[in-house]
Amino acid sequence: MNKLLIVGTVAFDAIETPFGKTDKILGGAGTFIGLSASHFNLQSAIVSVVGDDFPQEYIDLLTARNIDVSGLEIVKGGKTFFWSGRYHNDMNSRDTLATELNVLADFNPIVPENFKNADVVMLGNLHPIVQTGVLNQMTQKPKLVVLDTMNFWMDCALPELLDVIKRVDVITINDEEARQLSGEYSLVKAAAKIHTMGPKYVVIKKGEHGALIFHNEHIFFAPALPLADVFDPTGAGDTFAGGFAGFITQQGDISFDTMKTAIIQGSNLASFCVEKFGTERMLTLTKEDVNKRLKQFKALTQFEIELQ
Repeated sequence: MNKLLIVGTVAFDAIETPFGKTDKILGGAGTFIGLSASHFNLQSAIVSVVGDDFPQEYIDLLTARNIDVSGLEIVKGGKTFFWSGRYHNDMNSRDTLATELNVLADFNPIVPENFKNADVVMLGNLHPIVQTGVLNQMTQKPKLVVLDTMNFWMDCALPELLDVIKRVDVITINDEEARQLSGEYSLVKAAAKIHTMGPKYVVIKKGEHGALIFHNEHIFFAPALPLADVFDPTGAGDTFAGGFAGFITQQGDISFDTMKTAIIQGSNLASFCVEKFGTERMLTLTKEDVNKRLKQFKALTQFEIELQ
């Protein structure tokens, strides 16, 4: 099986939406990416850090899905990264109530020896120096490096971010972040500008409006599945990234056509993530659920047309 190396936070979240609120629950970019990628036939490992307040049952949830956690550092006496947020009624905007870096503040990633030759590296949203530190430990150049980042790093660590962007093949960001990074309002122009920074492929996420992928002159758009209820959007972008990277790792084919399907696979898995709080829905998801919804995506996007 091909190998996927995942770098990202394993964390606690406390979430409030119009549908309810939670106490501390399992969260973090690395967690959502790993759970999403576990739906594909591959070997995966998460590189992250937690405190000794992190429950063993959460680690067991990851290992039960064949996710290697040998790169998950547990700091004795340390506290796990914690984020708390409140979503507005439109579920597209939110207020951050608390961010406690805790052990993440001094995180020095250590890549497991048997994943230093991973086929695909998925760099989840973290400080660009941490992302670079992971790439520096690879013993052979991965077939594909995927980077997820956000406007926070554009604001406070832009030089370091630009350094890591030079070294990746795919960047995934939302439309607002694409505009900020490029200085262009048009997403077509924004993607072209970001191409010049290094990535061969630019994925721009538009939340409930789907996602775009750009490669040279080629553009593909994948819609998001219209859902009757969106319960909690936390982790949807990371779930998308995990589905995207997981499918490509399984296929072992780095081509634009593969990535077009990967965009659909990521969108499909993300549509489940938002149905419950945190990771709850991802933990009960079956292959039958996934395939049934993939058929809905196909029906949503496939049509025949006769040219006059």
